[in-house]
Amino acid sequence: MKKVKEELPFGQTISVKGANLWYGDFHALKNIDIEIPERAVTAFIGPSGCGKSTFLKCFNRMNDLVAGCKITGKFMIGDVDIYGKTDVNELRKNVGMVFQKPNPFPMSVYENIAYGPRTFGIRKREQLDRIVEESLRGAAMWDELKDRLGKSALGLSGGQQQRLCIARALAVKPKIILMDEPTSALDPISTGKIEELCDELKTSTTIVIVTHNMQQATRISDKTGFFLLGELVEYGDTEDIFSDPKDERTERYITGRFG
Repeated sequence: MKKVKEELPFGQTISVKGANLWYGDFHALKNIDIEIPERAVTAFIGPSGCGKSTFLKCFNRMNDLVAGCKITGKFMIGDVDIYGKTDVNELRKNVGMVFQKPNPFPMSVYENIAYGPRTFGIRKREQLDRIVEESLRGAAMWDELKDRLGKSALGLSGGQQQRLCIARALAVKPKIILMDEPTSALDPISTGKIEELCDELKTSTTIVIVTHNMQQATRISDKTGFFLLGELVEYGDTEDIFSDPKDERTERYITGRFG
């Protein structure tokens, strides 16, 4: 049984057709179609409450945890229909998530990163040591933390905690990482480090990021989607969205004339 799970054809592309989501009677996402390319950074922008974070959480079924939530449409990651007969734990191993506020576990730096691999059956210390080092290197933190592996993760700065959360996500070798406003609580220097990290990670990982910061979207993303009132108004190459938007609502938003 375990072998079958490992062979599920999770890829690095995301394809969504006819996505709708309701919270009770509230129609929060409306008829969304999108193709998200592999090994690139795709940004979702739009005003608060427009549905971008809700849509992001559909990709690893975080909305399953919300009472009264109903989702229709087709969500494919690679060749896997993620709302079909998919093991949610296996899905979340392949589709990691980094939240708005850093959420390290109240344990050591080492144990934060080893937690995921242990959950999936890795027990040997030398294997875990290698994964911890690789993950911290992947998050550009090894030199900072190699002498603090036994110290509590809660003693790190906010920016370090957020990068540790990215390292923790990398530890189970996901194909996709979702980021829900990962820098909104960080200072400019920490924000810059996360942005540099996104640029490095996209050589091997698909990244989808929700951001309120339009400058951030222009700096780091290859594709951008603009959401408004639960609709995907416009989606395309980031340069085109910001320099030559096709929809008047997009233009009003990115030029600050929205509302």
